[in-house]
Amino acid sequence: QVQLAESGGGSVQSGGSLTLSCSFSGSTADTFIVAWFRQAPGQEREEVAHVTENLNAYVEYPLRARFTISRDNAKRTVWLRMNALNTKDSAIYYCAARAWGKVDSYYWGQGTQVTVSS
Repeated sequence: QVQLAESGGGSVQSGGSLTLSCSFSGSTADTFIVAWFRQAPGQEREEVAHVTENLNAYVEYPLRARFTISRDNAKRTVWLRMNALNTKDSAIYYCAARAWGKVDSYYWGQGTQVTVSS
């Protein structure tokens, strides 16, 4: 019901900022909860943030001071703004979406690489 495409990844020096974009499409995609996950080598995938159709946003507490998630339903785009990046933020970042009431039924993008150098 939804297709996702991430962009905006790349290489950045520690202390820098980066904005990731997730474009979503589909007949009912604008009603979906959209989330960002990340996975570093040798680590489990973890949720970074999510935002609802009604623009209720949540960022995981350890990242709350540095990361911001936003959404524009008219543009069918979700952004993840990452500030004060450090090497521990290096990971593949994935955009994912799910319908209300389907907690474990995510649609996934292909991911975008973020590399932070010291």
